Amino acid sequence: MLKTLLLTALIIAISFALLAITIIIKKNGRFPNTHVSGNKGLRKRGIKCAQSQDRDARRDNPMAVSERSSR
Repeated sequence: MLKTLLLTALIIAISFALLAITIIIKKNGRFPNTHVSGNKGLRKRGIKCAQSQDRDARRDNPMAVSERSSR
């Protein structure tokens, strides 16, 4: 049991080290942007994430009722 836990911890440590090395070696060492808005092809087609679509729909709706009461 102890050998399995140590082996697992070693594998995880090696994985983190390799991720850190690739980030350090890259010119602009950053994680890649995997969000929908970070993809140029999807932006060209007008595809957005659900949160952005919801925010835009709430902002652009002239018939929207204010959720705040004016007391």
